[in-house]
Amino acid sequence: MVRHFGSEIRHRFAGLACFVLLGLAAAGCRPAAAPPTAAAGRVDATRLAAAGQEPENWFTAGRDQDGTYYSPLKLIDAGNVARLGFAWEYDLGTPRRGQEATPIVVDGTMYTSGTWGYVYALDAATGAERWRYDPHAAPAAARNPCCDLVNRGVAVWKGRVYVAAVDGRLHAVDAASGRKLWDVDTIVDHALPYSSTGAPQIAGAVVVIGNSGSDMGRRGVRGYVSAYDLETGALRWRFYTVPPAPGKPLEHPELEAAAKTWDPKRGADYQGGGTAWDAFAYDPALDLVYFGTANAAPYDLRELGPSRLDSLYTASILAVNATTGRLAWYYQTTPHDHWDYDAVQKLVFAQLTIDGQPRAVLMQASKNGFFYVLDRRSGELLSAEPYTYVTWASGVDRKTGRPILNPKGEWYTGLKNVYPSWAGGHTWNPMSYSPATHLVYIPALDVPNLWVNLKSSGGAVKYLDGYFTANGIIPDDAYDAAGLKELFGPLPERKALERERPGKLVRELLRAWDPVAHKVVWEQETSAGIRGYDGGVLSTAGNLVFQGRGSGELWVYAADTGAVLKKIQTGSHIMAAPMTYAVGGVQYVAVQVGYGGAAMTAGPVPPSSAAATYENKNRILAFRLDGGAVPTPAKLEPVVFEEPPHQDVKPARLHRGEVLFVQECSRCHTFGISVTPDLRRLTTAQHSVFNDIVLRGAVAPTGMEKFDDILSEQDADDIHAYLIDEAWKAYRAQQAERARAGHP
Repeated sequence: MVRHFGSEIRHRFAGLACFVLLGLAAAGCRPAAAPPTAAAGRVDATRLAAAGQEPENWFTAGRDQDGTYYSPLKLIDAGNVARLGFAWEYDLGTPRRGQEATPIVVDGTMYTSGTWGYVYALDAATGAERWRYDPHAAPAAARNPCCDLVNRGVAVWKGRVYVAAVDGRLHAVDAASGRKLWDVDTIVDHALPYSSTGAPQIAGAVVVIGNSGSDMGRRGVRGYVSAYDLETGALRWRFYTVPPAPGKPLEHPELEAAAKTWDPKRGADYQGGGTAWDAFAYDPALDLVYFGTANAAPYDLRELGPSRLDSLYTASILAVNATTGRLAWYYQTTPHDHWDYDAVQKLVFAQLTIDGQPRAVLMQASKNGFFYVLDRRSGELLSAEPYTYVTWASGVDRKTGRPILNPKGEWYTGLKNVYPSWAGGHTWNPMSYSPATHLVYIPALDVPNLWVNLKSSGGAVKYLDGYFTANGIIPDDAYDAAGLKELFGPLPERKALERERPGKLVRELLRAWDPVAHKVVWEQETSAGIRGYDGGVLSTAGNLVFQGRGSGELWVYAADTGAVLKKIQTGSHIMAAPMTYAVGGVQYVAVQVGYGGAAMTAGPVPPSSAAATYENKNRILAFRLDGGAVPTPAKLEPVVFEEPPHQDVKPARLHRGEVLFVQECSRCHTFGISVTPDLRRLTTAQHSVFNDIVLRGAVAPTGMEKFDDILSEQDADDIHAYLIDEAWKAYRAQQAERARAGHP
C-alpha cells in the first residue's frame, strides 16, 4: 500500500509469496505500474563524480562517491524542520522482518531492496510502485544469515539495478522495467552456511560482492570477495580473505603471507571466517576497491592450535585493484581477533588536513571501538583513537599500527567483562560525515559483554550456534546471573559490573566526532539499559542530523550543537539510515522501517518501544515540510497463552531440551517479541507436526529449514518438551494475573 498525506492509493496484490516463519500468513505483490518514459537509472562515473551538483539525487547507498550519507540539500533546514511531517508510505509486503537498506533516488525514481533481496522501484514523489522484482531466493538460505533475512541495498548503474539475494545469487535488473538481465551464483560451496545480505559495489567495469557466514554452523565459512563483469555477469576475479586448509593450493599469491599467520597444524574443519558482508567503497582515481573483513572463526582460536598469530586477513581493511583483483595494501585492525571485532563498518572517504597537509583518507568507526583514519593510496595509519569506552586494548601503537593489548580483555585466562561487546562500539548502521561541520556522526554503542569459555565455564552449554565454543553475554536489563549459572557457569552480579566504571552499564548514543582533533564534540544518549539497535545517520547542508530509534521515533538534531529540533513518532522500529532527495522543488526525507536484524534476539524490548506497541509493518516512509501525522501500524493485540498440551516428562529431559534449545535455536527464537515466532505459543496443529517442521522441513518455504543434519528425533522431542513446559509457566502466570485482576 502507498499512503499519502491528503490522499490514499491502494494496489491489489498479485502473486508474490512473502513468508513468515512456521507457516503464518503470506502476502502478495502488486502489478507493476507503467515504467517512466525517460531513461531510468542513468548513473555513470561522470554524474557520480559531480554528485554535489545534483543534490536532488541520491546516487549510491551513501549518496555520493565518498559514501558520506550527507546531502547538500537545504530546503529543509534548522529553521523550518519543525514543520516536517508525513508525505507518503509504501508497504513492502514482507511482514515482520528487519529493514536495513537505504533507498537510492535517480531522476525521480526510488530504488531499494528488502527481505530476501526483493527490489522495488517507486515514484519518489508519490511512492507509487513502478515495478517490483522477486529474486526467487532459495528458501533453504533463510537458515544461514546470523541476523534475519535483511538486505542492505542495491547499486544503480547505467540503466541497471544490481542486488545480491540472500541465497548468494547476484542479479542485474533493467532499471526501467524490472526485467532480469542476468544472475550469477556467487557462492562457492552451498554445503556451507554462506549467505549474502550486503549491497553490491560498482568498481570500474565490475560489480563486487562479498558474503556472510563467519559465525555460522559448526565451523563457519571461508571469506572471499568476487568481481563480475557489469554487462555479462562473467566472473573477473575472486580474492580470498583467509588461506585454505594446510596442504591445499593457494588461489592467489597474497595468501602466502596470510598462511604464515595461521596455526600451521590447524585442522581443515574450521573455515577461517573473514567474510566481507558489508562496507565496500571504490576510488576511481586509484582504481581501488576497499572492503572490511569479519572476525576469525572460531572465536576461541585455541581450537585451531596453540599459536597466537594474527590470522590474516580477518578483522582487516583491504584495498584491492578493481581491474586485476590484486592486493594493493591491507591494515589489520584487530590481529588474532577473538572478540568478534569485524572491520566491516561503513568506509567513508574525505579530504582532511592532517599535520598541515591535505590527505585523501578513508575513515571507519570500527567495531573494536577505535576510529581509524587511513591514507587511501598507501594504507598508512594516520590516527586511531577510541570513540567509545574500550578495555580490550589501551590504545594503538602509531608506529606499528597494532593495538596495545590490555589484560582486562584477555578472556582466554578466565571470564572477563570486555568493552566494547561483540555488538561493537559501532556496527553496520551507517555513520555520516558532513563536509560543512567536518564532523562524523556515529551511532555508537557503549556496551560490554562477559566473554565465557563454554568448555571450561562449568555450565551445561558447551556450544552455541553463532558463537562456537564461546559466549558473549551482554549484561542488559534482563541479565540474571543466578538464572544463567546452570547454563553458562558462575557469573558476576550486575551491581559488581556497574562498579567497573561510571555511567549506565548499557547504552546507545549518537556522537559527533571530530576526526582530526580526535574528540567528541557533542553527544545524545538514544537509549539506556537496552541495545535496541537505533538507526543509521543522515546529515545535510541544512545543519541537520537525522537518526531513527528503536522507539519508533525519527529524531532531528542541529548538526553543529546536537540540539534536538524535531521528533516524529512513526510506530516502526528504525534501523536503517535515512536519506533525502528532491522532486519538483520539494525536498523529501525517506527511511525504510521494520524491526529485526540482530535486534531480533537482542534482549528485552522495553514497553515504550515500537516493537512492543505496534505491528511490525515493513514499509518506506517519506516526509516533507507541512506534511501530516505518520499513520502508525495497528497496535499489537495483548499476548494470550492458550492452555498447552499436557505432558509427563522427567526433569532431566526438560533440562536437556533447554540446553539444546539454547545451543541450536536461540540464535533465531526468543521468548517475547521477535521477527520469529515465540515457540511457547505453538498451535495445536503445530504441536502435532513439531518434529516434521524441525527435522523434515515441513514449512521450509517459509524460511524454517530442516535441521535433521544437527538434531535427532530424541533431540527434537526434548526441545518440544522444554517448550511445552515453558508454555505452561507462561500460561499459569497469565491465569494468576487474571485472577488477581478479578477475571476468571
